[in-house]
Amino acid sequence: MNIKLLADLFFTFARIGAVTFGGGYAMLMILLSEIVEKKKWITEEELTDYYVIAQCTPGVIAVNVATFVGRKNAGTIGGVIATLGVVFPSLVIITLLAGVIQAYASLEWVASAFAGVRVCVCVLIFNAVSKIFGKSVVDRLTMCVYLVILAGAALTNLPPVAFVAAAGILGVTAKVITGAK
Repeated sequence: MNIKLLADLFFTFARIGAVTFGGGYAMLMILLSEIVEKKKWITEEELTDYYVIAQCTPGVIAVNVATFVGRKNAGTIGGVIATLGVVFPSLVIITLLAGVIQAYASLEWVASAFAGVRVCVCVLIFNAVSKIFGKSVVDRLTMCVYLVILAGAALTNLPPVAFVAAAGILGVTAKVITGAK
């Protein structure tokens, strides 16, 4: 068991968890920078795959992705350590802020601060989607799958897992029909 790697997993994911506001989608750019580019623990394609799987499985996306990355690099214990790392800052911060937020949530400046943070989270999510879009929609086939899923998401209230399953089925079907590898 590599204690140094386990500590690195914990503290890397703890740093990510401490500065990520808005959940798993908002943390995507940080994960790309830290986990893919700096640490090289996974590739961009693996990160995209982990997001897809995390979206389809129960639980929080950030926790699921941390578990996948930790397990890939240090086995089951690595998955547990990375998961603990990503949730630790939230646990501490929420515990400290719970009473304060409840006492001051009705103040106008607190509501305004939350409104500003929500806008920031939208920008972070948009940036992450823009980066992944360029790596995922690479030809006419993937553009068609994208447009079909986008239309379905815009016009229905189906759960995300339905779109992920549909995209997988569309991708396989299109490859079979076109005879591509």
